[in-house]
Amino acid sequence: MSEDLHPGVAALAALLAGVALLLVLRRRGSRRPPCTAGWIPWVGAGLRFGKAPLEFIEQARAQYGPVFTIFAMGKRMTFVTEEEGINVFLKSKEVNFELAVQNPVYHTASIPKNVFLTLHEKLYITMKGKMGAFNVYRFAEQLNEEFHERLEDLGPHGTMDLISLVRHLLYPVTVNVLFKKALFLSYKKKTEDFCQHFQIYDEGFECGSQMPEWLLRNWSKSKRWLLALFEESIPDIKAYKPERADSMTLMQAVLDVVEGVAAGHSASCALLMLWASLSNAVPVTFWTLAFILSHADIHKTIVEGISSVLGGAGKEKIRVTQDTLKKLSLIKWCILEAIRLRAPGVITRKVVKPVKILNYTVPSGDLLMLSPFWLHRNPQYFPDPESFKPERWKEADLEKHAFLEHYMAFGGGKFQCPGRWFALLEIQICIILILYKYDCSLLDPFPMQSHLHLVGVPQPEGQCRIEYNERCDVLHDPRGPAPSRGATPPATHLPSGHQEG
Repeated sequence: MSEDLHPGVAALAALLAGVALLLVLRRRGSRRPPCTAGWIPWVGAGLRFGKAPLEFIEQARAQYGPVFTIFAMGKRMTFVTEEEGINVFLKSKEVNFELAVQNPVYHTASIPKNVFLTLHEKLYITMKGKMGAFNVYRFAEQLNEEFHERLEDLGPHGTMDLISLVRHLLYPVTVNVLFKKALFLSYKKKTEDFCQHFQIYDEGFECGSQMPEWLLRNWSKSKRWLLALFEESIPDIKAYKPERADSMTLMQAVLDVVEGVAAGHSASCALLMLWASLSNAVPVTFWTLAFILSHADIHKTIVEGISSVLGGAGKEKIRVTQDTLKKLSLIKWCILEAIRLRAPGVITRKVVKPVKILNYTVPSGDLLMLSPFWLHRNPQYFPDPESFKPERWKEADLEKHAFLEHYMAFGGGKFQCPGRWFALLEIQICIILILYKYDCSLLDPFPMQSHLHLVGVPQPEGQCRIEYNERCDVLHDPRGPAPSRGATPPATHLPSGHQEG
């Protein structure tokens, strides 16, 4: 039949066939990861994903393998769960952190995208310098003073919801140390208003980062209240004279950068820094205390160690120093282990040029996602992953500021959390001073964690009360700390029936 074709037509047909074959071969060589998309346009798998996102991620991994894409609410999120994909996430120049978070930053703090892209690296360098591993201990003296003041407010004994107790301590301490002493916590009504609005803002942060403000009336109101508070407070922050004449607060250093580059956005940057300094530190402190108090042997060892290093309870305003922390390393191990078990659901980058992972090509525009929550539950990396085992941190070279391999709670790559060393210092001092001053016990069962959110350390679900009483000298009290009245940590709130503890 081909003999009947005009030579020019035959040549064109052969060319088109060659092009078609080339496209097929190229498509086969650059196939995308398997995708779960649902059947509703734009919404995709959003409804199922939103109901229980952590469980959905693990189910998709079990169904599709180590690289898979979830299409939801108009976005393609490609998850990586094993070595090669993790290396691309952390090291590839074709994926970008700033482009992945610029929209959430705009929604939550009203910082325009161009301003954020201009400021981010400058602010990161400033914060990393002020709170880096070698500078962070200069905060220790003030943290000691601030925590002693807040603990005095608790009185000799009482009962509180544990998350409320942690907020009572960390909200004012963090603001006083990083922003300005008594910035807006100088009288009770203002303190109550601040705590209420920040709690609403923090709890709605993830929804606020994705949804229009008009759909989140209470959250939007609290966001505007906090922004107005900072607008009013910026002059006081700039004029503040810290006790150390050669120093300035972190917020003052941040304002120097912001006002030199993007005047008019100081309040927005202050709000974002406030959220970054409190949103994870509060639940990490909560979970660490809950785990310690739920494990009587660990609790007893810690209290005995505190008494051995700092002396019997009753001394006034003891000081937790760098040397103290080295001698009480079990507390740091407990914090890192609590963070491992309560790690953020996801961290993200944006793919700016197609990247090859295993036999797949992830297209530009995708959000590349890694789940620290599930990575930390991989038995290949963390044996017996569902158990609270602080002793596993003996293997980490913490003296050289190195975590365990595949520990991703503070992010990874170029933009790890710049405040991680300050947060660890603050939480260590807080826990040591609480357990030095008080006998503590949980009155409720160990709480489940919320699985509704993916951003940041998860909050507890339900009530978890703590009873505290001023301690006698443990060195002369053979009974040691009071046993927890709460239940042993139960199974996690996951479909696979994992156990903790």
